[in-house]
Amino acid sequence: MVEGRCMKCKGPVEIKNGKEVTMKNGMRAMKGECPKCATKVFRILGKAK
Repeated sequence: MVEGRCMKCKGPVEIKNGKEVTMKNGMRAMKGECPKCATKVFRILGKAK
């Protein structure tokens, strides 16, 4: 599982229902939600492979 930072909980959380996306600039990212408060969580992973 990938961890991201929830801005509402103010701490690291495991991303629930994570989906890998490619941003416009070609970087990979993980989108999902916080398991505690259901806020959207976003984490940049790095360059696309």
